[in-house]
Amino acid sequence: MSGVRGIVRGRGQVTIPAELREAAHIEEGDPIDMELVDGAIVIRPLKAVDASQAWFWTKEWQAGEREAEADAAAGRVEFFGSSEDFLASFDK
Repeated sequence: MSGVRGIVRGRGQVTIPAELREAAHIEEGDPIDMELVDGAIVIRPLKAVDASQAWFWTKEWQAGEREAEADAAAGRVEFFGSSEDFLASFDK
């Protein structure tokens, strides 16, 4: 994703285009790291969670996690000791 342009505004502010923010999982308030590398400014998101795992912390996924925990607490789930036991349950 190259060729995206921006403008430096007052006080050095630059808007990161939405397509880049989404691809890098950058949200408002997120810390970022910046460094100068061979004359280029490199910006990296600093997430407490690795970007490849960010899906788990989305509002939608977390809502599903809470629903699953509620189902487990209410006894609406079945637990299996092994993957073989789980697969065998389909034959019953």
